[in-house]
Amino acid sequence: MSARPVPGDEVATTDAGLRPQLAELIALRQSGVQGRLARRGQYAVSGRAASSLRGRGMEYAESREYVAGDDARHIDWKLTARTNATHTKTFQTERERVTLVVADTSAALYFGTRVRFKSVQAARAGAVAAWSALRDGDRLAALRGSHQQPLVPPAAGTRGVLRVLDALVRWYAQPPADDAGLQLALERAARVLHPGARAVVLADPASALAVPAAVWSALCMHVEVQLILLVDPLELAPPTCVLPVATSAGRMQFDLGAPGVREAWHEALIGPVETLLRQLPGRRIKVLPLATDEASDAWVSGSGGRLS
Repeated sequence: MSARPVPGDEVATTDAGLRPQLAELIALRQSGVQGRLARRGQYAVSGRAASSLRGRGMEYAESREYVAGDDARHIDWKLTARTNATHTKTFQTERERVTLVVADTSAALYFGTRVRFKSVQAARAGAVAAWSALRDGDRLAALRGSHQQPLVPPAAGTRGVLRVLDALVRWYAQPPADDAGLQLALERAARVLHPGARAVVLADPASALAVPAAVWSALCMHVEVQLILLVDPLELAPPTCVLPVATSAGRMQFDLGAPGVREAWHEALIGPVETLLRQLPGRRIKVLPLATDEASDAWVSGSGGRLS
């Protein structure tokens, strides 16, 4: 693969195009971030932060004496027994959004012909998403399709971002042996995310197209979904020539000038992108193609995805 730099999009080291580097993901903090980070008040981050109001949310806040009209289902029986006075539990109203980075780690991503592998661009796009979520005051989490790899649990602030970046570096260093597919990752995401959350999905087009429509529908029912499709310029605009390819079975040649070969190429590599762009927006999913030679924050403004 070539390693020519893109103006305004620096490659941190000579190895960065092959494997993501934590330092380069940290350096993307200002990339694609318009506006300022969430302001800190005297005690906490302002914006989508946990409210000081006491309501019937998900997080336990305190127990107080029972008053007429309180829900009997929330009586604190242990405290009631200790004090001989009826007490009820109150809960903190949840106002803080979770942004979940969902990583496709299929083998097709560990490939690239311009600037960097698609896997590296996925890690960089995920880093941009994480830093942007920090700006918005969100908590950060991440997961991939694996039966063994646990969810990177939600955490706020820079600590939450760094945990996600560390996971992206590990997951995209090489194809994980336990990859169980994007569909499993999306099914897990639909189970763990609460209404109002955001999911940023990093995926190869073929992986995304293989996911049943019902899985996408279940995820986007109450969650904002952004799908970043990682593509390579050679996939989108193949040259009209004989292309030599090395495979495990030996060297092969594709005559990309032959109509049948170009049609098969289009169906396998360009067709999935076109299909996803046509179908998923109808399910309120934002589909954002991102090529390996583009700035890693190009998807933020929707300027990525140069389809030919």
